[in-house]
Amino acid sequence: MNAFSLNHRVAPAAGLSSFFDLAVSLGIADVEIRNELPDVAIADGTPADTVRREAEARGLTVLSINALYPFNIWNDERAGQASRLIEYAAACGARGIVMCPLNDASYDVPDEDRLAAVREALAAIAPMLRKAGVVGLVEPLGFPECSLRIKREALDCIDAVDGADVFRLVHDTFHHHVAGETELFPDRTGLVHVSGVTDPGVPTSDMKDAHRVLVDVADRLDNVGQVRRLVAGGYLGPLSFEPFADSVSNAADIRSLLADSMAVLRQAEADPAR
Repeated sequence: MNAFSLNHRVAPAAGLSSFFDLAVSLGIADVEIRNELPDVAIADGTPADTVRREAEARGLTVLSINALYPFNIWNDERAGQASRLIEYAAACGARGIVMCPLNDASYDVPDEDRLAAVREALAAIAPMLRKAGVVGLVEPLGFPECSLRIKREALDCIDAVDGADVFRLVHDTFHHHVAGETELFPDRTGLVHVSGVTDPGVPTSDMKDAHRVLVDVADRLDNVGQVRRLVAGGYLGPLSFEPFADSVSNAADIRSLLADSMAVLRQAEADPAR
C-alpha cells in the first residue's frame, strides 16, 4: 500500500512542531512544508536547520517545500526566489520543491509563447536543482485561467529541455478532475496530492480551492479511482493530503478527520470493487 503524507495545509495555523507531531500521531512518516503560510514555518523565518532538526527528531522525511510560484514567469526576481528556495530545501533536508504555474486570467498569450515561457523557466531551474540534489515537482493547475493546466504539456516541456532527471510531475486529484484530464503518467509522477469535493451544488467549472475537503465516501472527484489507476500503473510514492477548505483548516479535531479519510482510502485499496 502507498504511504500517506501530510501537507501543512491540513492544519495551516499549527506551528512546525505541532504539525510534525500530528503526522507522527497518525503513523505518517512523510510531510510537506509550505512557504506561504503566515506566522508559521517557513514564512516566519524559521531557519532551515531547525526544520531539519525537528523532522529528524521525529523520524520524518520532508518531501517538499510548496511552492515556487509562478515558476513559469522567469525573470531576475524569480531566479532569486528559485535559488533561495532550492538552497533552503537542500539545507532542511527536503527532497524537492513544488513548482506551480501562473494562475491568472489576465495572462493571455499565444500557446507558442506560453509554452516557450515554461521551457525557459525549466531550463534555468534544472541546473540549480542538479547542483543542490533537489527534485523539481511540477504541478499543473486545472483552473481555466491557469497558464499550464495539462500534465502532457508539462512533460513535453520537461523533455524539450532534457529535464527528466530532475523534474517530476505532481498529480493533484482535484486539478486532474477540474482540468478534465484523462491521461495519467504514473512513471513520471513524483508526488500525488489528494483532496475531495463533496458539495453537490457546485459544478466542476466553478470548483475552487475553497471547496477542497478531505476525501470521504461522498467525494465527487473519484479520488479512489484516480489513485487506483496510478498505483496499477506503477506509482509507488506517497499520497499527500492537501485540503484548502476552511472547514478543514479550522477543524477542532483534524486528527480524527484525517484518520477517517485515511480509512476511506485504505478500504478502497483493499476492495477493488469499490
